[in-house]
Amino acid sequence: MPFLSGIIKEEIPSLRLDRYVSEYLRLLSRSQIKARNLKVKINGKDVKLSRLIKHGDNFELLWDDFPPENIIPQDIPLDIVYEDENCAVINKVQGMVVHPGAGNRQGTLANALYFRRLNMKSAPITESGINAQDISANSARAGIVHRLDKDTSGIIIAAYNDDTHAFLSRQFKERKVRKIYIAIVQGTPKENSGRISTFIARDLKDRRRFMVSANGKNAVTIFKVIKRWLKHSLVLLSPRTGRTHQLRVHMRHIGHPILGDPVYGNADNYFPEAGLMLHSKSLAITLFGETERRVFSSMIPRRFYAVMEKLNRMNEHG
Repeated sequence: MPFLSGIIKEEIPSLRLDRYVSEYLRLLSRSQIKARNLKVKINGKDVKLSRLIKHGDNFELLWDDFPPENIIPQDIPLDIVYEDENCAVINKVQGMVVHPGAGNRQGTLANALYFRRLNMKSAPITESGINAQDISANSARAGIVHRLDKDTSGIIIAAYNDDTHAFLSRQFKERKVRKIYIAIVQGTPKENSGRISTFIARDLKDRRRFMVSANGKNAVTIFKVIKRWLKHSLVLLSPRTGRTHQLRVHMRHIGHPILGDPVYGNADNYFPEAGLMLHSKSLAITLFGETERRVFSSMIPRRFYAVMEKLNRMNEHG
């Protein structure tokens, strides 16, 4: 059974223990907390998940493994940017789903990582005494720390054990991670750079979509225009928060949706068959056991160059 212990360092008034586990540690979702029979001790005593936590509390978490059949190991080639016994940084291809879900039980990044972990020469023991191989084998996330949409390519990091997962997840929660995306958008923004700050919520009319709404969660994106054409632009995007579909919603919000976006974009007569032109270019994060941030980056995909070459030709001919 996976185990994790630590000290609550945040000053959080009136926050339930189950919300701390799901929203701050990002260890288990609210549904997983129940399904995996999470047991908790605070300052050495068994407590209910409804208990309110406070700064300085010592916690011990123990939960059930997922049945191994929840995730199927598959030998799927991955573009590995970096790998050690604790984590892997992958340059995800466009079209690959990150983790299994309804209708996507196989062929995902999680399936590939599970296979890769099982076939590594060693499966180190974490500080909590859990075999890292067992954790990745039984975790439905297979160490997934953050997400990229299916049609977004680029850099993503995954953990091979619970200690690393908690360490990396905390950086995302505390907004210590820096991510830079590159995108081709429709139209040309008036400003060369700017800050988009809104609230984002799920669209009540379509649960698959998100929208700018006063009832949502705060979302901040920094953008910078790198190149302009007549009716398109190449931009760098740096999300300072991690809301679902944030970049896609924000670019639509300012009137410049990402080219090829099937959900938030507009039909484009110049590129009617373009896929989503969004790529996770780089990720700056501190690895487990280290103190300085590393920057992992990837090359711009070929699909970007194909579109840019056409835009350059169109620009030359007016």
